Amino acid sequence: MRQVLNDDEDDGSGVVAQALRPTGRARWESSDGPITVKRMRASASSAEPPSAGSPFRVPANLRVGLTRNNSADQQLWLAALPDRVADLARRWGLIVSQPFEPGGNCAWVAPARTAAGQDAVLKVGWTHTEARAEPEGLAVFGGEGAVEVYGYEHDGPTTALLLERCRPGLELRTRPEPEQHHVIIDLLHRLWQVQLPADHRFRALTVMCDAWADESAAAHARGPGNLDPGLVREGLAAFRTLPWTAERSVLLCTDLHAGNVLSGERRPWLMIDPKPYVGDPHYDVLQHLLNCTDTLHRDPHGLVRRVSELAGLDADRVRQWLFARCVQDSPGWPELAHVARQLAR
Repeated sequence: MRQVLNDDEDDGSGVVAQALRPTGRARWESSDGPITVKRMRASASSAEPPSAGSPFRVPANLRVGLTRNNSADQQLWLAALPDRVADLARRWGLIVSQPFEPGGNCAWVAPARTAAGQDAVLKVGWTHTEARAEPEGLAVFGGEGAVEVYGYEHDGPTTALLLERCRPGLELRTRPEPEQHHVIIDLLHRLWQVQLPADHRFRALTVMCDAWADESAAAHARGPGNLDPGLVREGLAAFRTLPWTAERSVLLCTDLHAGNVLSGERRPWLMIDPKPYVGDPHYDVLQHLLNCTDTLHRDPHGLVRRVSELAGLDADRVRQWLFARCVQDSPGWPELAHVARQLAR
């Protein structure tokens, strides 16, 4: 699958040259041909390629993330990763450097350079359910508050993307929490204004919430947790019903937090790694709230009020969402049970 921003040059193979100016309109086509990469600004500070004969390196987080489940498919994917990266570098005309460390749990990510010396990032990921529409989401966002995607392809269990390089690339979580609030909300306001294509294929937030509620209910049933069964029923019921009562639907990131925001040159801060769904904008502040660990446990109501006011959201609806999410996540994140009890008051 390939995302197309403009119908500028189509040779009949489905490979379309992407113009410099994104239209914000996206459609999807199948193609077996090589990807055509959007022209990018050359950078004099591109990373140096690894020296000849350097061993292929798998970041620690990726190795752990794809081996802890003892999945044969993931083991085979990891074993084939060096050849896959080499093939992408050849077909896309890239010089690829050593990967970023410690890296993520599901993707191999490294600085890259085109033959023309253009700066980028190559991301080669195991395609998991939540992030399977990441490239399409970035394409629709069109660089508005998020990194630009220059090209991508889906190939079985693999999603490969060529992305804008964020420099200096510092994580927002290195900044004080009040500053994080303002940056996160500014990015969300930009992203929520992006118009969805009429023919989009993004899943509804209800799909994710139903699946997560089912998993959480099964986990709670397997063993007693730290929450009263009545609160569990109330929280999971809310997690299922809240998506249906939204007054507005937007393209959501669903995983926007200060660790997924990097400092850039084109804009001061840019979002990476979206998990796109369509639904209630109130949901989109949750991951940031959950990552404000100290304040969340000390004063969850105050945290909800501050962030909701900045975002122009209904604070009580955000509270309901956060309560439901804490209940849903509590089997694997037991500390959230205490937060859920406070929010239920």
